[in-house]
Amino acid sequence: MSALSLSRRPLAAGEVISVIGELDATTAGDLECFIGGSGRPGEPLLLDLDGLTFMDSSGLHTLLRVHAGVRERGGCLHLAAVRDVPARVLEITGVEEVLNVHAGVEEAAVAVCAPPASPSGGQ
Repeated sequence: MSALSLSRRPLAAGEVISVIGELDATTAGDLECFIGGSGRPGEPLLLDLDGLTFMDSSGLHTLLRVHAGVRERGGCLHLAAVRDVPARVLEITGVEEVLNVHAGVEEAAVAVCAPPASPSGGQ
């Protein structure tokens, strides 16, 4: 039986949710419910996946639904420290090109707290 451990902590802008364990058909709903009550509209959400040891297609779909939900509320989703099997799943499906994936939590936190870039070529 797989287990998923979830915890949250605030950031200067948004919050970090640490995900530890396996994200599969039996735990994907737990993550989605946990995230459902997170954050305020317009704030970014950072998922620290350093402790995520496995992810299947159910977990992948959950990340995509969370991404869409955060965007609907005016925020953005950032993934940090994706390793091993979960990183491979993101890579082979091309999802890493759609999501904001960072090497580590510190790098992601800087990106989350940075002011949005202004469009180039105009004033």
